[in-house]
Amino acid sequence: MFVCQRLHGRWVSEDDFALLQGLITAHPEWSRRKLSVEVAGLWNWRTATGQLQDMAVRNALNKLQERGLIELPARQKRGGQRSRRLLSEDQVPTAQLLLQTLASLQPLRFVLTEPGTRESALVFHYIQKHHYLGYGVAVGQKLEYLVRDWQGRDLACLVFSAAAWKVQCRDQFIGWSHGQRQKHLPRIVNNTRFLILPWVQVPNLASHILSAVARLIVPHWRAKYGLAPCLLESFVDTERFAGVCYRAANWLRAGQTKGRSRQDRYTSICVPIKDVYLRPLSPTFREELRA
Repeated sequence: MFVCQRLHGRWVSEDDFALLQGLITAHPEWSRRKLSVEVAGLWNWRTATGQLQDMAVRNALNKLQERGLIELPARQKRGGQRSRRLLSEDQVPTAQLLLQTLASLQPLRFVLTEPGTRESALVFHYIQKHHYLGYGVAVGQKLEYLVRDWQGRDLACLVFSAAAWKVQCRDQFIGWSHGQRQKHLPRIVNNTRFLILPWVQVPNLASHILSAVARLIVPHWRAKYGLAPCLLESFVDTERFAGVCYRAANWLRAGQTKGRSRQDRYTSICVPIKDVYLRPLSPTFREELRA
């Protein structure tokens, strides 16, 4: 007998579970993706702007299978996210050493990219080729920025996505409870990638970009996902970087990670220890996150 339980911050009732079992029985030919989309609609798992949260449902279904409550369709051989190809050299602007002052490049343009556009392809190309972590697999909520100078020359890339589930020093900094974190975590946004193109050597450019994007991301994130973030977070590998540009842009060092992945809820993925930087976007961010 199924017992009502909480998955990804939402309750799954006996009726919800019965609908799920009915779909699995009636449509054994469906893929896991097809099933998660249909279930998201039946369960009404949506964002504030009405978008189906099928990825959250898919994770919930995987958890139900791990608990032995359901049997999902076999994974398709192709599975997962298709890889994106790098642009060819003739499709990318020629890299030329840029040694100028910040003032000579302004006003900077922050291009909010859209999937399938040339700007999005450039962001992927630059980060995959020049960032030490590569682009990675980005699912769920995400915003990409391509930063250009007034002449249209590419300078930097940023990627923002959903916040890490649990970070001890961040959670202590906020002072919220487990229930408050479950409810308000979507109001924290993670700066997962930040890259100044290697041929761009402009003093104070990085901190200027981090300050400027903190003003832009609130309306952009709200327009796309229907929720205004009130805190940014980022993780800085201290073996590679000192975090100077974050501190210069008024980000606060809250502490260090425990050496686990940002989405590791089961303490099983070991990664380098990193400094945790936070940037409040609202003077009342603590009250908003603890409401």
